Amino acid sequence: MVDFARVQKELQECNKDIDVSGISIKLKGDSNSLTHLTGTIPGPLATPYEGGNFNIDIVLPDGYPFEPPRMQFATKVWHPNISSQSGAICLDILKDQWSPALTLKTALLSVQALLSAPEPDDPQDAVVAQQYLRDYQTFAATARYWTETFARTSTLGIEDKVKKLVEMGFPEALVRSTLESVGGDENMALEKLCSG
Repeated sequence: MVDFARVQKELQECNKDIDVSGISIKLKGDSNSLTHLTGTIPGPLATPYEGGNFNIDIVLPDGYPFEPPRMQFATKVWHPNISSQSGAICLDILKDQWSPALTLKTALLSVQALLSAPEPDDPQDAVVAQQYLRDYQTFAATARYWTETFARTSTLGIEDKVKKLVEMGFPEALVRSTLESVGGDENMALEKLCSG
């Protein structure tokens, strides 16, 4: 059974220094469940991910904290150790190197560190890994483009975002509720609207 008291404490601890770390964790969408969360990490400085904010879907298994959280990127990212299709993350502490002494914040910090230091010899996405090893300039340019396209917070106001999505043919009430459920992230809202 998930230790809910621990999860609540972890959320408070993580979110209290958001101004310093840039890392936050909140309940997923409009859910009140402490077992389905969304983590946000900033792209590390001096990497192709700089300036992006990456959302990570977090599901806590019944055995948490004795079993690792299941994490995958909700924001599309071009990285050798992250699936460009599903967002799956290849990181040892999310698998066999997990310890109950670790927290959701330390796991997110490790994911952020992975963005800074890819391991192309142990890839999650072989195509990206090959590009990283054989043509780093193209890899970096693609990673920057994906960061700009998928991980940048739009500077549009909420009304502009609603107007833009309604012009695409979505009903206004649905657009507003979807934008609200994803914290105003226009790209995530569009993805959610398109997936039904």
